[in-house]
Amino acid sequence: MFILADTKTGGVYAVFNKDKVKTVQIFEEEDDAKRYWELLEADGYNGDLEVCEVDLNTVAINCDNYGYFYSVINSNDFVIPPK
Repeated sequence: MFILADTKTGGVYAVFNKDKVKTVQIFEEEDDAKRYWELLEADGYNGDLEVCEVDLNTVAINCDNYGYFYSVINSNDFVIPPK
């Protein structure tokens, strides 16, 4: 599993879902996470992110602790960064 993380702070990149709750996207495939990062860059995102391999349970526990949701993105899903 893979997420995007800020290289300076170590914070996890998250988006707001339709209910305005921060949601961490967890990608099953590293290539999908890289592709999402490239889409962010193309849209003008100027943060310093990197793709990091993570344990799903660890991310889930941290999301619960901080009041975030998480979403597992599998290889059949197509996600684009929100505007």
